[in-house]
Amino acid sequence: MVENAVKIYPSTRKSKAVRFARARVKYPLNYSLVDALIPEASSCKYLGIILCSDLSWVDQVNYAVKKAWKAHFTMRILKSNTKTLAYISLVRPILEYGAACWDPYREGQISALGRVQRKAAKFAHHTNSPNWETWASHRKLSHICALFKA
Repeated sequence: MVENAVKIYPSTRKSKAVRFARARVKYPLNYSLVDALIPEASSCKYLGIILCSDLSWVDQVNYAVKKAWKAHFTMRILKSNTKTLAYISLVRPILEYGAACWDPYREGQISALGRVQRKAAKFAHHTNSPNWETWASHRKLSHICALFKA
């Protein structure tokens, strides 16, 4: 018989209830966990990807662009021989993380991501026309690789 059993109580402060639907719903969600009501939210972050209740990826794209710009400006203090390595290890993974699921299809989102990639690649490569592939062409290649693996 175990008298000193450890009781685990999940934190309701870290939990969010999100309803994923494009239609407007009139009634609120009333989920509770250990007799505490879980607050309703319009989006949540899961494994570094922002999931919105309206099934759009606007928040995720904006988050990735903002984070990539910060990484790009961090690169400015580096010496010239490490800029390429910094671009490949700092900026590019931010733009590509989870892109298989949130891959944007709207022109504005694609251009925002491409703008960050072009500026960072241009800065790292030290020329006006880097020989690296664009973000859009790299995504097409990633689509083909993902299709081949499936």
